[in-house]
Amino acid sequence: MRTLRVSGVAVRVHVRACVVVACLTAAAAGLGLLALSTGTAVSPAGALRTLLGRGDAASELVVYAFRAPRTLLALLVGAALGTGGAVVQSLSRNPLGSPDVIGVNAGAAAGAVLMLLVVGGASTTAVSLASLACGLGSGLLVYALSFRHGVQGARLVLVGVGVTAMLNALISYLLTRAELDDAQGAKVWLIGSLAGAGWDRVWPVALAVAAALPAALATSRAAALMEMGDAAAGALGVRVERLRLTLLLTAVGLSGVAVSCAGPISFVALAAPQLARRLTRAPGPGAAASAAMGALLLVAADLLAQRLPTPGQLPVGVLTAGVGGLYLAWLLHREWRPSRWAGRG
Repeated sequence: MRTLRVSGVAVRVHVRACVVVACLTAAAAGLGLLALSTGTAVSPAGALRTLLGRGDAASELVVYAFRAPRTLLALLVGAALGTGGAVVQSLSRNPLGSPDVIGVNAGAAAGAVLMLLVVGGASTTAVSLASLACGLGSGLLVYALSFRHGVQGARLVLVGVGVTAMLNALISYLLTRAELDDAQGAKVWLIGSLAGAGWDRVWPVALAVAAALPAALATSRAAALMEMGDAAAGALGVRVERLRLTLLLTAVGLSGVAVSCAGPISFVALAAPQLARRLTRAPGPGAAASAAMGALLLVAADLLAQRLPTPGQLPVGVLTAGVGGLYLAWLLHREWRPSRWAGRG
């Protein structure tokens, strides 16, 4: 930790965290450039020339019309999920906390399935708006149900698990009552995919990240104090409940927009903050590092999904769920080693 003075204002900078964020951002940008050259029409050098305004008409068509929206969507959705997961884990003081757990993703998925299966014939915009509205509603419902003389992290997670279970039951019921073709289309959306992404799906996530990431960064110091406990944070001048609601709205907004545009992609919001913290070793949510790590994880997963030799293109949600399950098993094994239970029972 170093103190820098800018125009007479002292700013404390965590040097290791800044280096990690820079490295993760550079790696995500490099993989994004490689993703732009996926296929045979444009090479990485050709994609770079096109981005610099020196490409031919064919390269510009391939890069800007087809590949850039998908790559940018992967980077932005990953950043949104990573930031949302970091905020929820800091808020709940639980390393297994994420928007997947507290009902945001399940609410957004339920909204989309309702539009796809009940309304029928809904446009992509209508499905996205319904998904976002239901995701926000489920997040606020969890907050309201877990509020009793304040909100405790454990209570928030437990209520979120219950609401998630009920929403998943609703989704399953709707799928069993729908026509086969409609249910299959909704099931593909529920897996999470970036295929066929257009600029109309990029801009909402870009605006959400541009608005919410600075808010998460601005509240990171107070959030780090709140991780010590509500009493300690309140004694240091933090308005705990106001900050908790602000953080929850930030996480819910980011995750809801991400899910509405790409589907409920699993495990990125869980894994990205933990990996970022292990690298930075910095206190607080680590919003910037988690955003960069989330972007890196999702663009890498999408690039791998496009290049795996599978019949048809593999949805990125399948890959993140598989790899995330392995990561979760490793994490549980590491946290609950037999030595921690020695002498019990």
